[in-house]
Amino acid sequence: MKALVQRVAEAAVEVEGRTVGAIGPGLLVFVCAELVDGPADVAKTARKVVNLRIFEDEQGKMNRAVRDVGGELLVVSQFTLAADVRRGNRPSFTAAAPPELARELFDAFIEAVRAYEVPVETGIFGAHMRVRLINDGPVTIWIDSARL
Repeated sequence: MKALVQRVAEAAVEVEGRTVGAIGPGLLVFVCAELVDGPADVAKTARKVVNLRIFEDEQGKMNRAVRDVGGELLVVSQFTLAADVRRGNRPSFTAAAPPELARELFDAFIEAVRAYEVPVETGIFGAHMRVRLINDGPVTIWIDSARL
């Protein structure tokens, strides 16, 4: 499972002109399920996301997790994180999980992060979404469960 995590001052996702998820300070998390992913990948990725110490403490060091600062998560499915651009200029997405499996793993990820008692908003799986964010830092972290 791949996740692109951005520390944000605020973020929102719209579908067909309607806001379906919005947060204040916290993390915007783009999530991609791949063919090789299973429940263990979901658990590892969720644990890593909620425990990432990328919020500043009193000394200005990144030493606090989203839970420590009372932050929220906005989780958005994004199969394009599985893009393979090694050949040519048109990305291949063959590593991405098929929609049925991807939805199951995405939903499992949502439940896994909620189990850590972090407020979670989401986009709509498979929808064309418009994401607005104010990146804080900027801080952007790449997570790949195969490397955890």
